[in-house]
Amino acid sequence: MTTIPFPFTAVVGQDDLRLALLLNAVSPAVGGVLVRGEKGTAKSTAVRALSALLPEVAVVPGCRFSCAPAAPDPACPDGPHEPGNGTRRPARMVELPVGASEDRLVGSLDIERALAEGVKSFEPGLLAQAHRGILYVDEVNLLHDHLVDLLLDAAAMGASYVEREGVSVRHAARFLLVGTMNPEEGELRPQLLDRFGLTVEVAASREPDQRVEVVRRRLAYDDDPAGFAARWADEETAVRERIVAARELLPRVRLGDGALRQIAATCAAFEVDGMRADIVMARTATALAAWAGRTDVLAEDVRQAALLALPHRRRRNPFDAPGLDEDKLDQTLEEAAEEDPRDDDPDPDGPGGGGGGQPSPGDGDPQGGDTAARPEAGEGGEPRASGAGEQSPVRAAEPFRAKVLSVPGIGEGAAGRRSRARTEHGRTMGARRPRGALSRLHLAATVRAAAPHQRARGRSGPGLVIRRDDLRQAAREGREGNLVLFVVDASGSMAARQRMGAVKGAVLSLLLDAYQRRDKVGLVTFRGSGAEVALPPTSSVDAAAARLESLPTGGRTPLAAGLLRAHEVLRVERLRDPARRALVVVVTDGRATGGPEPLVPASRAAALFAAEQVASVVVDCESGPVRLGLAGKLAGELGGTAVTLDGLRADSIAGLVKDVQGRAA
Repeated sequence: MTTIPFPFTAVVGQDDLRLALLLNAVSPAVGGVLVRGEKGTAKSTAVRALSALLPEVAVVPGCRFSCAPAAPDPACPDGPHEPGNGTRRPARMVELPVGASEDRLVGSLDIERALAEGVKSFEPGLLAQAHRGILYVDEVNLLHDHLVDLLLDAAAMGASYVEREGVSVRHAARFLLVGTMNPEEGELRPQLLDRFGLTVEVAASREPDQRVEVVRRRLAYDDDPAGFAARWADEETAVRERIVAARELLPRVRLGDGALRQIAATCAAFEVDGMRADIVMARTATALAAWAGRTDVLAEDVRQAALLALPHRRRRNPFDAPGLDEDKLDQTLEEAAEEDPRDDDPDPDGPGGGGGGQPSPGDGDPQGGDTAARPEAGEGGEPRASGAGEQSPVRAAEPFRAKVLSVPGIGEGAAGRRSRARTEHGRTMGARRPRGALSRLHLAATVRAAAPHQRARGRSGPGLVIRRDDLRQAAREGREGNLVLFVVDASGSMAARQRMGAVKGAVLSLLLDAYQRRDKVGLVTFRGSGAEVALPPTSSVDAAAARLESLPTGGRTPLAAGLLRAHEVLRVERLRDPARRALVVVVTDGRATGGPEPLVPASRAAALFAAEQVASVVVDCESGPVRLGLAGKLAGELGGTAVTLDGLRADSIAGLVKDVQGRAA
């Protein structure tokens, strides 16, 4: 495997991605880059290539924390260091694996030595290695929440703190944070999105000539990495020198009152939360001016800064499409410039057309994501017919805050916010022997285990004589994420416009709840002659919402087929992720058609869930003056509970969780 990275300047297209990375190289205070896009769009390639362009850094010889020799960190665990010349080395790019532990990220303390000898023995983590370099997190949306919190806290404070039972270590951790993600695999929480300075949407080019050039360069690189890199050496050197020059110019760039007014007006017009967006825009506009070799920030710099810093801060939930209305942006900038007669912006004409900003080096045109057309109802919200016995999709009703549904018992699944689970974080519920390396010491239990053996071990001083067998790990209880599998009846009995709109609104509300609680979701639908898996289990709830919106209705009600297909989905998912427990949400009126006694096979299918003690809820969609109560009967056969559509609202079903737990226990 070659260690020579693909040249940054040889990346075809992706101008916005390269520009965002270069701006952070010029000014790390911008706050990093989040790169969103489909697989195979050079996200990782561009990030890895950037490290070769960063200037070398001077470090104190032998320091594991990369202290600068001219101004060493006074709190460095390897210090104190005397100021000196030091040595120079290339800037590092450190990759954080999705499955990394907390100790691997922040470092670890040897608790045994700390208790027995009073010695701080600290092993640095990835944050220490990334200091004054790049920290790259591929698939950042799949990283556990507590690791993302630690990561972003360190990026914001420029330091990492490690504390274990009163023993603490602090070291500097200033790095360029770059995360990449495929939105189809799940979204980041809005609070975490806001912590990334810039965001870029990338997509593969639809231009044949550009795609040909991508393939040609990649094949040439794979055949001869060294030779290919040599052919781009001059371009790489030019960009490296330009980064150095921009860094030197940056302190002299002037951000005038006119530009500041435009920044503030833009953030207010797009209703972004807090003030971080204003600060990031100001830093980005300043970096753009320095990258262009100017000492004044122009309106075009403000415009480009808005396109990079605001789209991800406007999302209120995962179903909002990212992006920025550029016509509204131009109008806002022009109005802000006109309102301030003292505007000292050297560009009196305001923002121009096009993308704005300074192009990054390399060939190709900027690439933007495709906007998928979303199916809509007919005029006045009426569904349009799309075939015999079938109606086209209808719009979902307005979502609401749903009551929390949880799985009974205590699990051991991935960290989340739904059901009780044994986790590394949460309330301390007891102690146990550690499995592998000790991470969370239970001090009282450790002392109790060691105390009876002190005389036999020849204790003579004030400290305890600690052995490995004495150590006890804190057993903690927190929350886990579950697999929420929706089984939705899309048959003719559900096809009334208002009724199906209400059903979709309820499922959409539960999807929003699943997003907030870090669940995986899946969607099975049944209608006509059978059932289908509309969406296999995934962390992308916006994908589930899109499938739900395009769901047609009509035909017979094969309830048994829907339940059997859901049972098969759960069986396969247990093989993939055995620790993740499931919650099945069946949305139906309980009716079944097809065959002489269609409810009999449905009852048999429901008994499979009851036998395996799968937690389930039936959302009763029956309406009208005459009600058969079939959904309630189905809930009993599943071993779950039934709730009406109105009963799903958080303010109307107090105690539902207890009912679910009582039925499924």
